Amino acid sequence: MKLNYLSLLLFVLLSGSAFAQKSYSVKGSVIDTISRKSLLNTSVSVLRSKDSTLVSFTRANENGIFTFSGLPKGKMFLLVTYPGYADYVERFSLDSTKTSIDFGSIKLLLKARLLADVIIKGKAAAIRLKGDTTEFDAAAYTIQPNSKVEDLLKQLPGIQVDQDGKITAQGKTVSKVLVDGEEFFGDDPTLVTKNIRGDMVDKVQLFDKKSDQAAFTGVDDGKSTKTINLKLKEDKKNGHFGKLDAGAGTDDYYQVQGMFNAFRGKKKFSAYGTLANTGKIGLGWQDNTKYGSSENVEFTDGAIYITDDGSDQLSSFDGRYNNQGIPVARTGGTHYDAKWNSDKEAINANYKIGSLNVEGDKKTETQNNLPTGTIITSSNEHFDNYMFRQKVDGSYTVNLDTSSTLKISADGTLKNSEARSDFATSSVRGNGIRLNETERNISNDLHNKVFNARALWTKKLNKPRRTLSVDLKESVTRTETTGFLKAASKFYDAEGAMESDTLTDQYKTSLVRTSTFNSNIAYTEPLAKQLTIVLNYGFTVNNSTADRRSFNASGNGEYNALDTLFSNNYQFKQFSNQGGAILNYKTPKTTLNFGTKVAGVNFRQKDLYHNSVFKRDFVNWSPQLRYTYKISSQGEAGVDYNGNNVQPTIDQIQPLRVNNDPLNVVLGNPDLKPAFRHSIQGHYYSYKVISGASIAAFATYTSTTNAIVSDVTTDSAGKSTLRSINLSGKNANSLYLYFSGGQKIKGIDLNVGVNANLNRNVSYNYVNNELNKIQSTVYTPQIYLSKNKEKKYDAYLNFGPSYTTNESSIQKNINDNGWGFKGDGSINFMLPLKFEIGTNGRYEYRAKTQSFDTDFHRFIWNATISRKFLKSEGLKLSLSANDLLNRNVGFNRTASGNMITQSNYTTIKRYFMGAISWDFNKMGGSSTKK
Repeated sequence: MKLNYLSLLLFVLLSGSAFAQKSYSVKGSVIDTISRKSLLNTSVSVLRSKDSTLVSFTRANENGIFTFSGLPKGKMFLLVTYPGYADYVERFSLDSTKTSIDFGSIKLLLKARLLADVIIKGKAAAIRLKGDTTEFDAAAYTIQPNSKVEDLLKQLPGIQVDQDGKITAQGKTVSKVLVDGEEFFGDDPTLVTKNIRGDMVDKVQLFDKKSDQAAFTGVDDGKSTKTINLKLKEDKKNGHFGKLDAGAGTDDYYQVQGMFNAFRGKKKFSAYGTLANTGKIGLGWQDNTKYGSSENVEFTDGAIYITDDGSDQLSSFDGRYNNQGIPVARTGGTHYDAKWNSDKEAINANYKIGSLNVEGDKKTETQNNLPTGTIITSSNEHFDNYMFRQKVDGSYTVNLDTSSTLKISADGTLKNSEARSDFATSSVRGNGIRLNETERNISNDLHNKVFNARALWTKKLNKPRRTLSVDLKESVTRTETTGFLKAASKFYDAEGAMESDTLTDQYKTSLVRTSTFNSNIAYTEPLAKQLTIVLNYGFTVNNSTADRRSFNASGNGEYNALDTLFSNNYQFKQFSNQGGAILNYKTPKTTLNFGTKVAGVNFRQKDLYHNSVFKRDFVNWSPQLRYTYKISSQGEAGVDYNGNNVQPTIDQIQPLRVNNDPLNVVLGNPDLKPAFRHSIQGHYYSYKVISGASIAAFATYTSTTNAIVSDVTTDSAGKSTLRSINLSGKNANSLYLYFSGGQKIKGIDLNVGVNANLNRNVSYNYVNNELNKIQSTVYTPQIYLSKNKEKKYDAYLNFGPSYTTNESSIQKNINDNGWGFKGDGSINFMLPLKFEIGTNGRYEYRAKTQSFDTDFHRFIWNATISRKFLKSEGLKLSLSANDLLNRNVGFNRTASGNMITQSNYTTIKRYFMGAISWDFNKMGGSSTKK
């Protein structure tokens, strides 16, 4: 009997063990639909249905056969991918009744042969994570006929495009848009997004573009740019396309634009031209780089820098249009890039020419919070600014052999600007009694020349991951400005009676020259299979001169009396050495690099007027750490740390005394010490293939020790004296949080998403010798919805509230806390007989606060009706209305330090416009031509 019990027990244990060890399997093969040939090395993945996490991965063998064994039971799906073919996805379940599945022959279809009426079980994966790149498949989104890349980007999760064309992706501004990995007109993404057709795009790739040297070494150097790359379809790389637009409206508004593109294999040529005063074309969100003065000399090793745009003496026009005033833009340019000699050689060249004239009026009200009360200042300004600019840039890349590459690039800019401003300013005390009044007239003419050259040589040495690279840069600038300053001020006592006045009438000149040479040598050495060290050394040499003079008017009306108080002539010489070491550890799932750079800087400034010399020597440390973990093929998380010294500017140490604003005088502080900034960033991405749900989250925290802050003393007459000092015992800090999530709701085919931002800053300054703590926080949640049906309609809506807090410790009973709301949306219908109607609108609300007792509402409503002609529907006649309700009132409210400012300004008002446009497209054929 005992033996029977033992036998029964043994039987149960063995049976249970066998059951516990039961495994599940999947097999199949992959072939081409047309040729029936086996597809070697096809990627085959098994993913869990509920969260799209990877269960197992393999590749098909030489006969196209794949097998999986040891799979768990449950609901899963099979993902089959092969370059150039449409993806295949099929759900399946494994359980006790179905322990193995044979998918048989899975037929993949070339994307080029994929017709609209072909039905397959699979579907394209809308998003993929490929290393540090997020890739969107354009085929997974609706692209209307003749729509542009901008319309495609608006549908992608985590990407927003505002009314000016500015692109924000994953909480950061996108400053470059490439076409097949090549720069296209360089510094203006809108020339790509507003002109290239959406149906030409195969993939949209979003990534942080590293510097050329960092991309080669594989180790991040902290210099990156949020970038979008558009991969074109193979059959869209041969032919020509473009568009012509012309419109005339009421109140003398007009816009004309043309663009022509010719692509032939690996050669691209483009040309464009615009003429407009509507602010809608030719005035992209990056016009400050197209026209502006952005050549401030700044060194990556943390050295002292000087400015060369003349704005430290008289306010020059920077060429930026920010919806203030009425613009007239005339722009044009050409682009050419090509690869040849089996892709061993490549060239990329751009030429741009343009002018921008902006005229308008601006009214500003400023509240200055002091320990003893407040000062309210009202200012009325009329401005008339003009900028003309030409720029040419080019690069040539050659593979010298199989292991070395040389890239040479250069650019040159010629720029002329004219700025004219008239100010009428008055200030009152908190009790309403007059404090001071000023009338100013400022004119400034600027002539700027810039030349930059660079050579980068890279070499892969005889051992894998052993490399050497040399990066050399030279920059030369010359900026000459001349202008007039006329200012008359009156000052009043506590009873409101005038007690003094001042008068300034001067002619000012400025000539700034800079010459900077920068070098960096990087060597990488593998220490182990997964560990590499990067060693680098570089030096920088800067020679600059700044001759700034002010002349008072003499009795005969000529400006020939030199005012030495507001004049100087400096020579600057600076030399720095920088070295560093960074360790890089990398596995298929983990990347970790850490190290530091250190720079020794020697600065010498000579005052030629007084024959005095100012010297400064300092050391900068730049530690860094970066950790990235790949959770799955569709998920990633990481954290970064960077530390760097923040050196004071030369204007903070020893500025030229400026009298262009008699109410604000700036003094230098030669005892300033460098600050140190700590920055920690974290990120998380996730995408679920089956559900289409995507999540992106970012966090950035910075803390600055020994921060350089302003020390402002305002006297009883309202005059302020400003200088910079180091903050001790307190750390300035900021926190930025961003979250984005989106998903397509099946059944109703609606894209739904949410964005949320939190931006918090804690800063300090001294006001009349009292420490002032400024705390500001902005909360901005938003919901976005979009729905598109090809040749039927497209709709988009983005909206959400905001709440802003802004408090100052010296005036705790006065704050600028308040609610706000922003929203924008559009809807377009494609009607019979090729008619289309569409409307879009933007709404903004700012509630009244303790500082400002009025709220602000603005709703801009636009509408268009059009009809298309021709078989291609490329010819279109349209009638549009801009700002139907005539509510476009220029408005802005900002806070900085103990100052709160609200502005109203001239901007583009209601108009009606008739326009004709022609989109032409002749693309197709082979793209194999060299």
